[in-house]
Amino acid sequence: MPPFTRPASGRGPLFEHARLLQCVLCIRERSTRAAPWEPDTVGIPAARSPSALARINDVAFYANAREEVSSLADVCVDLLHLHAPDAGEHGECRCRGCLLTWPCPTFARIRRLIP
Repeated sequence: MPPFTRPASGRGPLFEHARLLQCVLCIRERSTRAAPWEPDTVGIPAARSPSALARINDVAFYANAREEVSSLADVCVDLLHLHAPDAGEHGECRCRGCLLTWPCPTFARIRRLIP
C-alpha cells in the first residue's frame, strides 16, 4: 500500500477531512522534494512505441510531471480548505464552502478519487 493511502481508523467528519487533507499535503510535499527528471540524471525510460512523436510525448510527460503533480495537489488543498465540515447551530454538520449537508458533493468526490 503506498504511504499516502492508509486505512482510516478514526470516525467523524472532522477526522475524515483532516486525514484527506494530510494525504494531499504529503503528496504535495513529496512532489516538491522530488528531484526534477532529466535524461542525464534519471535516464530515458524504455520506448513503448516505435513512433518518434509518442517518444517525445513520453519524455515531455516525465519532464513536467513533478510540477504538474504539485500544482494538482495545490488545487486539492485549496478545495479541501474551502469544503470543510462545520458544526451548525442545531448540531448538524454542513460544508463551510457550499453550506450543503456534510459531506458535500465536492468533498465526497475528492475522497472517492484520492483514497
